[in-house]
Amino acid sequence: MKLIDIDGIAGKASDGKCHEIVDLSLTPQAAVGDWVLTFLGASREVISADEAEKISAALAGLRAVMAGGAVGDAFADLDAAEPQLPSHLQAALDAGRTTA
Repeated sequence: MKLIDIDGIAGKASDGKCHEIVDLSLTPQAAVGDWVLTFLGASREVISADEAEKISAALAGLRAVMAGGAVGDAFADLDAAEPQLPSHLQAALDAGRTTA
């Protein structure tokens, strides 16, 4: 959601469809105009506009699937990505280790 007003530790945020009051205690650095990831009425993290757009598309895709529709392009950023090992596992594989 995008912060549109701040009053102390409370912020008014909008996702373009609805407005909510969110607790900003966990993100005191948030400013009007910032995008925040919210959960259960609280801002958890300040995120980029690009990340907010991807999250919104993913949530729209989930809503579509739950309603019996198709996912569409909701997860296009994941479809284009190749799987990657965590760095410590990639280092072990690069070193020739194939078992623990």
